[in-house]
Amino acid sequence: MSEALAQLAVDFALLSLIAVGGVINVLPEMHRNVVEVRGWMSGTEFAQLFALAQAAPGPNILVVSLIGWKVAGIAGAAVATAAVCAPSCVLTYAVSRIWQRFRGARWRKAVEDGLVPVTVGLMLAGGYLITLAADHSALAFVVTAATAGVVLTTRIHPLWLLAAGGVLGLAGWV
Repeated sequence: MSEALAQLAVDFALLSLIAVGGVINVLPEMHRNVVEVRGWMSGTEFAQLFALAQAAPGPNILVVSLIGWKVAGIAGAAVATAAVCAPSCVLTYAVSRIWQRFRGARWRKAVEDGLVPVTVGLMLAGGYLITLAADHSALAFVVTAATAGVVLTTRIHPLWLLAAGGVLGLAGWV
């Protein structure tokens, strides 16, 4: 168990330092570490924990606590959460102090503009990964694609779409 805790701490601390825009952006790497490299859970279990974290009120980081809990119980949840929060908080504090010093610099605007597509790409990769792990039929992929399209092109609240997906699931169609 202590080996799992140490590995959780190292893996999630490293992910913390590259989680530009939030932990959701390192979801593909988190999945690779937890499912493929360490074998702590299946892809389906990972997707279920992600769905539970997204359904619960609170920040996206809840998925980290759930993964830690699945791997090593309460201690795993605490270690994983602390490992994701502490390094990025310290780094954010240090960088923000420096960042403010260069408020008017043109290179600062260029860096900010350059990070936008990186963040969007990482978010899309995470969504794609969860789709692959959760959708097991052609109809499920169609429902996911249609839902994404509706969310991106309308102002319909996503909870209505979640409810519709739940009804389709209860009916046994997906």
